[in-house]
Amino acid sequence: MGQYRSGLPTHPAGILGGAGAALYVIFIGLPIVALLVRAAQQSDFWGAVTGDLALTALRLSLLTSVISMAVVVLLGTPFAYLLSRSNALWARAVDSLVELPLVLPPVVAGVAMLMAFGRGGLIGPELETVGITLPFTTAAVVFAQIFVASPFFIRAAKLGFQSVVRDYEDVAQTLGVSPLRTFFRITLPLAGPAMFTGLGLAWARALSEFGATMMFAGNLTGETQTMPLAIMTAMETSLDSALALSVMLLAGSVLVLLGLGLFTRRRWQRR
Repeated sequence: MGQYRSGLPTHPAGILGGAGAALYVIFIGLPIVALLVRAAQQSDFWGAVTGDLALTALRLSLLTSVISMAVVVLLGTPFAYLLSRSNALWARAVDSLVELPLVLPPVVAGVAMLMAFGRGGLIGPELETVGITLPFTTAAVVFAQIFVASPFFIRAAKLGFQSVVRDYEDVAQTLGVSPLRTFFRITLPLAGPAMFTGLGLAWARALSEFGATMMFAGNLTGETQTMPLAIMTAMETSLDSALALSVMLLAGSVLVLLGLGLFTRRRWQRR
């Protein structure tokens, strides 16, 4: 208690930590404040928000991110469950592969997908023989978002499944409940909060994806130009539109954080 007076640290380590915290808050907060102030100063800000560039990019971003998250949940949930229940060497190797997109530069991810699915890629020619062309299409945007965002959900879901007490599942099956019903009635609800958090982070990452999308899908208005790509385009022609799109993405990020925070707070209050 003697190290704090009026809620302020007096110990040298506490003072240094407080100074570091203040610098960090300024470092993170100042650019955001500057963005909002500059956006408010623009004469045609609201016109840019409702303009064709912003609305088209917003619709495409929402559409592709919802599709990509649906795929991530449908495929990632059983995958995460399998990883959480296996200690085999192959599971650890696959787990490391799942985390690779977290540290891989998005541009490299885009180039890698182009080398795999492009016309001259490993399986690109085979895909074209059956009428499937991925690069520079809306489907390529979805692929890029899945690639960079899926680890956030899979990791969270895996941790959620690992936190489930196995005794609950064992008792249910002892009472004659089928494994599938046990999964949906016991395991999935208990792991649900962690999965919801992972889904929120994955969706925010998909919505903000730039590098992989740029390399694999291109920057085609109405087809592959998501909001981050539209911001880059607008910076060359209209600062109003660039600021409007930036504020919209910022608002989406804040809503995700608020939603996750509210969900976590209510979860702990119920305990």
